[in-house]
Amino acid sequence: MHRCQGFLTFMAYEPFDSLSALTDLGRIKLGETDLNGVLYRVAELARRALPGAAEVSVTLVRGQRAHTAAHTGETALRLDEYQYEQNGGPCLEAAARQATVAVPQAATDDRWSGWAKRAAEAGMGSVLSVGLTVLDDVSGALNIYGAEPEAFDDETVALAQTFVGYAAVALANAHRYDTTATLAEHMQQAMASRAVIEQAKGVIMALRGLPEHEAFEVLRTTSQARNVKVRDIAHQIVTGVVTRGEPGRA
Repeated sequence: MHRCQGFLTFMAYEPFDSLSALTDLGRIKLGETDLNGVLYRVAELARRALPGAAEVSVTLVRGQRAHTAAHTGETALRLDEYQYEQNGGPCLEAAARQATVAVPQAATDDRWSGWAKRAAEAGMGSVLSVGLTVLDDVSGALNIYGAEPEAFDDETVALAQTFVGYAAVALANAHRYDTTATLAEHMQQAMASRAVIEQAKGVIMALRGLPEHEAFEVLRTTSQARNVKVRDIAHQIVTGVVTRGEPGRA
């Protein structure tokens, strides 16, 4: 379960306006959620803040691969995925051009090999996709689905574009935070592994009277013989799983 679900429960069906949405984007505490949580919060805030929005999704594109990273309804998800399958649609165009792509009348729009007609058949009368830049190698779009034709006037389009600007900052910050946290975790794991290896070398040196480099060679050859990582062999030695005379035996 994503931590974002707590945010959705907290915000469900409360009166909301566009200014509150922008303010809330700026108040996201990265230590209390993750990138997925921020993505879902962006989608839900947009659904509640943009007049005419029935469902909202966030498309992310890296290289040639596009996927829906967050959505507020299954219809939005299905219509996004149909775009990816046929490699065409407003969200992909908005992401590629970093532009705003509007579908005011889905039932009569003949672009993208009939995608818009399919959206109308699914109950979405109009669609608005706004290009979203997250990182240099990750682009995307905020996709707003309206139940009625002509659901988004010029004021709503301008508001959506402003919202995307705030959302891009929040998502970029969340990505950097996740990357930094992951790097720190990996460094901690590496330091812990090194510490247990040093301890295991000390045990082997004491038991066998070997110099440091030969003690490590015992660890390495035992690791290869058993097809077990050096740090795991070291942990076994330190915790006494391997008996005193066993270290180094193949």
